[in-house]
Amino acid sequence: MKIAFLLHNAYGIGGTIRTTFNLAAALADRHDVEIVSMMRHRENPRLTIDPRVTLVPLVDTRPDSADTRNPLYSRAARAFPAAETQHRHYNRLIDVRAEKLLRHHDADVFIGTRPGLNVYLARFGPRRALRIAQEHLSHDRHSRWLRAELAPHYRSLDALVTTTEADAAIYRARMPLAGAHVLAIPNSVPDPLLPPSDGTAKTVAAAGRLSRGKRYDLLIDAFSKVAAEHPDWQLRIYGGGPEHERLAALIGRLGLGDTVHLMGARSPIEPEFAKASVVAVSSDAESFGMTIVEAMRCGVPVVSTDCPLGPAEIIREKADGLLVPVGDANALAQALCELIEDEPGRRRMGTTALHNAARFAPAPIAHRYEQLFAALPQARAKRRERQHRSIAFRVPFRCAPYLTVALRVAIRVRRRMRRTS
Repeated sequence: MKIAFLLHNAYGIGGTIRTTFNLAAALADRHDVEIVSMMRHRENPRLTIDPRVTLVPLVDTRPDSADTRNPLYSRAARAFPAAETQHRHYNRLIDVRAEKLLRHHDADVFIGTRPGLNVYLARFGPRRALRIAQEHLSHDRHSRWLRAELAPHYRSLDALVTTTEADAAIYRARMPLAGAHVLAIPNSVPDPLLPPSDGTAKTVAAAGRLSRGKRYDLLIDAFSKVAAEHPDWQLRIYGGGPEHERLAALIGRLGLGDTVHLMGARSPIEPEFAKASVVAVSSDAESFGMTIVEAMRCGVPVVSTDCPLGPAEIIREKADGLLVPVGDANALAQALCELIEDEPGRRRMGTTALHNAARFAPAPIAHRYEQLFAALPQARAKRRERQHRSIAFRVPFRCAPYLTVALRVAIRVRRRMRRTS
């Protein structure tokens, strides 16, 4: 089977890129796999791609490339949805090349990895192939304008795959997709191939983009309470982003300069997690929670806010981690102290986390996709049968007014013929 993924930019760093590379590598054990990157901004990908996976860039956005001199490059995209957050990065040249590639591609399965690319797939993907949309964000994080634009396109696809059961339920309730099968398959995280944490380091780690939604200000506030009782413990926050200066100022105001450290971005993050004994997640919302799984794969228990949508589907409370209310710095501090003060319990949770996280390994996740590929042709056949039955049922009713008029005319004509005879 030939499988093609559509990816925004395979040459950058991000959770969708990582999980796509992971899934593609796992599927490459048994299939011909290709990743189509809508654009490239550098010579080689930042993340390592399995050599068995073919990478196909569509448009070279580097300033000295021939593509940037193409007249279509400076024209706004028309096929890519205007309400999509990445619309400004798209242009007519990408539209045209994506359409040409999809219409003539010989893949058996296409998988889109963001809303705009799913629209490309719905508009241009060959009907003979299976067309699957992935949603790495959540339904509620899309604007209502984008949701309205997506719905008719998503209905023409074979399946919509979310990363959590909770988000799949929201799609079923708020965006009914009569034609598409809606289900959840989580992201995969490979074995980091390094010794797991032994749970003895006096370090709490956190990782992710330094943005407001991640609520690192809440985590720093919580850790000021932890540091008051356990001054020998440190918090290391990995990542970059627009909140860096504000967080650095908060650390200074709270007098935590020797305790809380903004470490900058790290990729891969697993070696840093393996140096910690606890990982903290303080987000207001998560579409999945990749860092939670990455920490667990390193044998580290996680303290996370019980935010929508992912953490509660990953963490098994008091077995491999702890969940606390969203926005509650005191509860977050109390949970961190609970693990800090109970080394045997912390290490036991870490061992359980390592075991439980195996369900997110690429092989079982790839197997779930293979099961989906096998089931969709039959589902497609049943859907067509229902459509045909529906048409057959509706046609007589739609024709009824015309038949009634014709019958009345025939009766009148017959009466006139009788009178004249």
